Amino acid sequence: MSAISVGQAVVLGAVEGVTEFLPVSSTGHLKITEGLMNIPVDDDAVVGFSAVIQVGAIAAVLVYFRKDIVRIVSAWFRGLRDREERHHHDYRFAWWVIYATIPIVVVGLAAKPLIEGPLASLWVVAGSLIVGSGVMWAADQMGRHKRGEDDTSFKDAMLVGSSQILALLFPGFSRSGATMSTALILDLDRVAATRLSFFLGIPALTGAGIYELKDALGTGAGAAPLAVGTAVSFVVAYASIAWLLKFVAKHSFNAFVVYRIVVGLALFGLLASGVLDS
Repeated sequence: MSAISVGQAVVLGAVEGVTEFLPVSSTGHLKITEGLMNIPVDDDAVVGFSAVIQVGAIAAVLVYFRKDIVRIVSAWFRGLRDREERHHHDYRFAWWVIYATIPIVVVGLAAKPLIEGPLASLWVVAGSLIVGSGVMWAADQMGRHKRGEDDTSFKDAMLVGSSQILALLFPGFSRSGATMSTALILDLDRVAATRLSFFLGIPALTGAGIYELKDALGTGAGAAPLAVGTAVSFVVAYASIAWLLKFVAKHSFNAFVVYRIVVGLALFGLLASGVLDS
């Protein structure tokens, strides 16, 4: 039997879609939801399932930003053929995304036993939610929000891309939260920080999903739950992306900070009372 039912896949796909790009930690919310549904969070099939349904959310990014992605990829191919094209920002940006993905790939492969073992604990998720909230609040206060997307540099991409490692090692910290906070500290405005977080997440999350697909199917996740969870994730994530970009254009990240603290404290309470198993 599948480790996850189709009904559970619908719920988890919706949770993934809502939280993947909001700075609230999709991994943390998935683990909390799995715990509430009595799904073992450290089961190989469950870990693989969580990684694979992220592909649905990434597909939503590809569709939503398809014009930008086609422009950047086209500029990259033109630059490979024509030296003059290499002066364009889009050509350089494509290379920056590639380079900025290398650190998280290296750490992900090297620390895989820790990531899927001790660091998968809900205690780690709870602590990371709260600590990450403090980082996000400080970054929003420190940042001068004076630089737009066209002002990004190689240094920005590398620092923001490398910050994804925090979420990889500490589920609950949030990949979006880490990347957006780093971008804000570098004085990018909120919209530019959010869009940069989206673009840098595409190769890392897609690679993780593809890497885990074989293991997820081979350990009992089930093809039907994987397909359903991924489809639901795509639909919900698309709506979440559209909402987030409108929200950050006019609001600070304080609402997310407060939400994360509340969820983190609630999770500590559920774990301490024995309602949830870490």
